[in-house]
Amino acid sequence: MATLRDVAKAAGVSPMTVSNVLNKHPHVRAETRERVLKAIDDLGYRVNVAARNLRAGRTNTIGFAVPEVESPYFGQLASRIIAKAHDAGYRVAIERTGASRENELSAIASSRTRMYDGLILSAVGLGPADRELLDTDMPMVILGESLFGAPVDHIALPNEEGTYAATTHLIERGCRRIAIVQGGDPDRLSVTSLRHAGYRRALADHGMDLDPSLVVQRDHLSLEDGRTAAHQLVDAGAGLDAVVCITDTVALGVLRGLADRGLSAPAQVRVVGFDDILEARYSVPSLTTINPDHEEVARLAVELLLARLADAPDWQPQDHVTGFRLVARESTG
Repeated sequence: MATLRDVAKAAGVSPMTVSNVLNKHPHVRAETRERVLKAIDDLGYRVNVAARNLRAGRTNTIGFAVPEVESPYFGQLASRIIAKAHDAGYRVAIERTGASRENELSAIASSRTRMYDGLILSAVGLGPADRELLDTDMPMVILGESLFGAPVDHIALPNEEGTYAATTHLIERGCRRIAIVQGGDPDRLSVTSLRHAGYRRALADHGMDLDPSLVVQRDHLSLEDGRTAAHQLVDAGAGLDAVVCITDTVALGVLRGLADRGLSAPAQVRVVGFDDILEARYSVPSLTTINPDHEEVARLAVELLLARLADAPDWQPQDHVTGFRLVARESTG
């Protein structure tokens, strides 16, 4: 393979001049630039990107660590982050953590060895007690609910306010027996606890008591969990007329489970989800949901990370909560 020195010899210039051309240095004469580019083309010279990145200390690759890769929510968020990063000249490497604290810490610890310039981490296992472990020189953005005030940039979703709006939407449509299907640990600061708080607050603000028989706790947030939760509610004779679901995936499962029991939405039971994944538009009925502004999440995550990579001397960690909107569709009438 041709080397940089071979190109310099063919073009009749110094190796430094070839380097300046490759790096688009502005102070290279047009005639010299053309001669170097012709020599590169004639010799078939290719830049050793790995070596260049190693010398520069940059790889132009961002890590994105997510709890699961099969989830429509994380898949669609990853697609948006990849697009935003591409516009800025970066690639994205996806890593699965399985929502494990140990795996999330491992993703942080090994980011350097995996040659990421920075890391976007959707944190589920990490909690407030782990804040000091995030104090690293690795540029990082955390997506999650329990790490406000950590020494990294942080983006959270409008979990409580969004679920409050979803529950209020059902109440305004005349629903009085509103169930909630949720997963995870409701006693730990998390998506579950915050969305549950929004549900409870909406009931209280409208003079309605919380009925424990209408709260269904599942181990996971899968389609099957939603389906079996709907079976549980109907089979127990809960007399429900609406269901708030902690995610759209759960809501799609709930719609299937209601149909299994001969109930239709919205005629007999209204259903609302959270996330506004693409599939919500195409279910039958189409799913009413909370859209937490995925574009803003992706834009903020990439912009904050690139700002850190720029080594701004006055950088201070920022906490952001995205906006949201309720998207009313067929499942609530």
